[in-house]
This record gives sequence, C-alpha cells and structure tokens, in this order.
Amino acid sequence: MKEKIYVHVADDHKILIEGIIAVINTDKDIEIKGYSLTGQEVIDWFSQKENSADVLVLDITMPVLDGFQVLKHFKKKRIDQKVIILSSYDDVKIVQETLNLGCKGYISKNNAGEHIVNAIKAVANGEQYFSSDIQSVLLKSISGQMVPQGEMPDKFLLDSLTERELDVLKLITKEYSTIEMADLMNLSVNTIETYRKSLLKKLNVKNAVGLAMYAVKNKIV
Repeated sequence: MKEKIYVHVADDHKILIEGIIAVINTDKDIEIKGYSLTGQEVIDWFSQKENSADVLVLDITMPVLDGFQVLKHFKKKRIDQKVIILSSYDDVKIVQETLNLGCKGYISKNNAGEHIVNAIKAVANGEQYFSSDIQSVLLKSISGQMVPQGEMPDKFLLDSLTERELDVLKLITKEYSTIEMADLMNLSVNTIETYRKSLLKKLNVKNAVGLAMYAVKNKIV
C-alpha cells in the first residue's frame, strides 16, 4: 500500500462532510482530496484528469444525481473506483444493490466515527468492509434468516412497485373502496386486497392513510 491513502468525500450535508473529514484527519495515513455535495459533482470531479482518489466515500441520497446513479456511471464507463457507501439507510436490499453496482464497503452513518478509518484502509487494500450492524444484516440474509425491513430511500421503494400496485395506490389515495377498485380495474376483490397488502408491506406503512400520505409526499398523485 502507498504511504498515503487519498479520499474524496461526497454527501449533500456540509456539516457531515466536515465531521467525516475531522475523523479522517486524525489518521496520518489518510489524506482528503476534495469533497462533493451532489452526485453530478462527484462525476465531474473524477472526470478531470488531474483528480483521482484511492477511495470515494459516497452518500446515497444526494441532489441532481444520487449515489446509485454515480455507481451506475462508474460501472457503465468501466471506471474501477473503490467506493464506500456511508448512509443512514440500512435495509439489506439497499446494501445488496450497492454491492451489485460495485461498491466495496458499506457503513451506516450511526457508526461512521467508529468505522470510517478502518473501512478506508481495508477498501484501499482491496478488501470489503461493513460496519457491524450492516454485517449482521448481511449475514442473516445470506444464512436465510428473516431480516426486518430497514430504512431505505423513497425512490428505491417506488421503483419496487409494479404498475398495478401504483394504480391501486392512486385509487386508494382517491378514497376508492376495494369493491370500487375491483370493478374499475376489472379484477377480483381478493386480487385488490393482495395488492393492498403488498403496498403496506413494501412501503412500510400501517393503513390506507399511511399509503395516501406516502403517495402525496412522493407526488404520485
């Protein structure tokens, strides 16, 4: 390994970036090479020939382009960039998706101070690294145990909905009854109920009011 490990940090909260940089600066082997506040800034920074970093510490939810889009850009362009996701989202589906897109580490923001330095050194050295809570979720998933749904971005949840589920969600928001939805969509009442239960589970809400609030918040209606 080189004497210095160069790190670029990307998050849409300046105060969090400053906190991460402060922790990183306590280790003489690691040096900060700039920061970005949006996903587009990350891509623009790395596209300049004079800019490079051994490790990118990347948030998922950022303006303009999010962390997923940054990872997809690297993958599409075949850019072999070592990335550690630093996120408040801990759902196993999110972690698995980022791994599929090529990230080498995943740390929850709750455990950033404890893990970030070790994560940077491990990933820079070609290893994978996960904070203890994320590691526990992954191990449960791999071993076939039930893993409770964790926090995940609204956009990721929306992308998981089928076209039929979105149609049912819109009608629920307009206060249609199950029977009315069944007639309108030419489906059985049981099928509508199945879609309703699926929506409650996927969006992690308890009732129709929660579904309606979710739909309004995310401009589905």
